[in-house]
Amino acid sequence: MRFLVRIYRSGKDYSALVPDLPGCVAVAKSVENVRKLLAEAIPLHLDLMRQAGEPLPTPTQHLDFAIDETVAEEFCTWVEVEVGEPVAAKDVL
Repeated sequence: MRFLVRIYRSGKDYSALVPDLPGCVAVAKSVENVRKLLAEAIPLHLDLMRQAGEPLPTPTQHLDFAIDETVAEEFCTWVEVEVGEPVAAKDVL
């Protein structure tokens, strides 16, 4: 699955969020690392949704984007993840 993500710089760090998955966020020192963390977090987030009986969202194909003048750098990109079998809780700990 391919998820749209918003990445923005705050100070020396980069933060990212997945609009289709509220609460699925990451923070890192570089864009590459924040994307890597999201690529790990998204399947775990989807697995928790599955376990809770929530329907999995269909990834958004576009986003209305308004520039935030208070943020030094902000952009959208994609993170592609494989969504397979649910991850066992023991594998996460």
